[in-house]
Amino acid sequence: MDFVQGYVFHAADGFLRHLLEELPSATRIDGDLVSLWSKEEPRPFDLSARPVFWTRNTWLEPFLLEFNSISEAARALKSLQRNWSPTPTAFARRTLLIADQLPHFPSKPRAFPFEMPTAPMGAFTLLDEHLLLGSAKCTSPFPSGAFEFVENKDDPPSRAYRKLWEALEFAGKLPGPGERCLDAGASPGGWTWALASLGANVLSVDRAPLEPRIERMPNVTCMRHDAFTLKPEDIGPIDWLCSDVICYPEALWKWISKWLDSGLARNFICTIKMQGSVYDRDTVLRFASVPGSRVLHLWHNKHELTWIKLSP
Repeated sequence: MDFVQGYVFHAADGFLRHLLEELPSATRIDGDLVSLWSKEEPRPFDLSARPVFWTRNTWLEPFLLEFNSISEAARALKSLQRNWSPTPTAFARRTLLIADQLPHFPSKPRAFPFEMPTAPMGAFTLLDEHLLLGSAKCTSPFPSGAFEFVENKDDPPSRAYRKLWEALEFAGKLPGPGERCLDAGASPGGWTWALASLGANVLSVDRAPLEPRIERMPNVTCMRHDAFTLKPEDIGPIDWLCSDVICYPEALWKWISKWLDSGLARNFICTIKMQGSVYDRDTVLRFASVPGSRVLHLWHNKHELTWIKLSP
């Protein structure tokens, strides 16, 4: 087993091009896997200094393993840890034959909220019939960064609530009874429903109406208004500022900057939506530079990233 210096990035579904825009170069590309590593010291680049966002999973400690048989490869992986996720590329059938000899990881949908897995989840693929690329340490605790919720198909007016659920899972913190939430761009009410269902008091702001059954929830207050024209002092102190507004990233940043300067919001979860095929990395980096922030592409995101900032 030969450890290499660098990373392997598993591109977010459909956004390999955006991932390649973020990287200075690539050692190789195998399907949606982009390798940037070297057998020499030091690492090819510093991930903390050059953050990468359009990835569903990042392999942090890649290694190369030469093997003679399927069983030999499986034994080598099991000697490192229990949980492994195959990422089939050119040698898909052989990759899955190795996975068949590894412990099974349940992939059934999860009921919200749940405790995030704490056991490490490794990942591997084959570069040729007898050469495996893997990493026992990855950024996601889920196989290939993917998981699904047990969906509520009756109460929320859209499936957008899954993005907020996933963001809250990664935040490790939930709005609760008595907390005040602002849901900007709320219509038709998926995020409002999710927040109100947790017991929080929700101020739902949008120029379009909520679905009537969401508007009738006892802890929901509706305001027909353009959220971006409201100043923080118009709203007052809030515990959670949530936004799934369809807008240019720069417009969201200008509005959020006012809230950051005001100090009136404690926690933030905002979707940064890209327009057309454009990736506005400069604005995304502004969000990521806010102390205590993280920006990530959620499994339930589409052409968008999610910014999370929590109070200390």
